[in-house]
Amino acid sequence: MASRIIKGDLVKITMGDNKGKTGKVLRVDPAKGVAYIDGIGNRERHYKANQYMQGGKREIQVGVALSKLAVVVDDKTGKTSRIGFKKNEKGKLVRIAKQHGNKEIK
Repeated sequence: MASRIIKGDLVKITMGDNKGKTGKVLRVDPAKGVAYIDGIGNRERHYKANQYMQGGKREIQVGVALSKLAVVVDDKTGKTSRIGFKKNEKGKLVRIAKQHGNKEIK
């Protein structure tokens, strides 16, 4: 099944601490149900020293749940839409924006 949110999409966060922020999707992990967004979800992880590496802090990226994201369809106004699927005239499955009159999303 095709994914509603894919790498490269501009998305807006609809819930949580980062509500209202927008960013570009770096990657999607459908098994975990999260998307990694550029500039959002950066955290510090503390590591204990062991025989192979030194302890300290490292930057990690934490994913945002796919249910908290909406795809930005119009870049100028920042309007979002739910995503659906439809076959085009060539028979290929394409994504469409429900709130914008079933406009095809590239």
